Amino acid sequence: MNHMLIVDDSAVDRQLAGGMLEHMGKFHVEYASDGAEALEHLEVRLPLAVVTDLQMPGMDGLELVQRVSRQFPHVPVILMTAHGSEEIALEALIQGAVDYVPKSRLAIDLPPAVQSVLALSDGGSQERLLSCLQFEEFRYVLENDPRLIGDVAAHARATACDIKITDQQNGRRLAKAVGEAIRNAMFHGNLEFGSHGPRLPDVDAAIDRSWQARSEQPPYNERRVHVDAEFSHDAARITIQDDGRGFNYAALPDAKLDPSCLAAGAAHGLVLIRVFMDEVHFNDAGNAITLVKRRSVN
Repeated sequence: MNHMLIVDDSAVDRQLAGGMLEHMGKFHVEYASDGAEALEHLEVRLPLAVVTDLQMPGMDGLELVQRVSRQFPHVPVILMTAHGSEEIALEALIQGAVDYVPKSRLAIDLPPAVQSVLALSDGGSQERLLSCLQFEEFRYVLENDPRLIGDVAAHARATACDIKITDQQNGRRLAKAVGEAIRNAMFHGNLEFGSHGPRLPDVDAAIDRSWQARSEQPPYNERRVHVDAEFSHDAARITIQDDGRGFNYAALPDAKLDPSCLAAGAAHGLVLIRVFMDEVHFNDAGNAITLVKRRSVN
């Protein structure tokens, strides 16, 4: 049976996070009190994803991320970050975690983070034919509907894996970055929600439909998100542009320079984009972002 694994040395925090995921009604939740117990669990049965605290006795969250990335690369890891754990959280994202949720925003951010990560499906088959693939490109013009994000991100992941730019694990992280960039273009660029606007509406439970009402009003209803992607033997280059007025991207925090923004939840999408991609460029207006992922060297 599909399940999620919550890892935290605090029984109260485990039950709090687990209760939020159980409430989604899509899977059941199992628990581990530290990294060692979590690895024992994974040896027996694989969860859909691991949601882990970082600061634990014995094997901490960073070591758990490293071990899961090596031994179970198809299992995504989501971090629960707290004040004082920013440095280790940044390192865990670099080492293989696919997303993070500040504990101060757990009730708001954990369910959509899980939903977003699980929407990134694995790429397909036809391995012999795909081994011959040298170049691929695609272009999308998207309405401001978040239900489109997962499919476009999954397409980017599958193409990057097919052309051997990334392996499956790093392909998932590329997809996460692409999804966050499209989400920012829709919500913050085209629909002009502020930094506290909806992160990812739950399209099943319809917990937040404010995006839908605004997308039907002028001038927002005429705006689109333009996704142009090129995949070569050497790199993936993906540009996401919105029809909004742009913004001062230089004012946003950079987790590599200031890890404290991880605990605060500030500029969540851009944090992941900058950590997961090799290069990130904005146009002068601030309404287009280009993501570059170079071919993995084994």
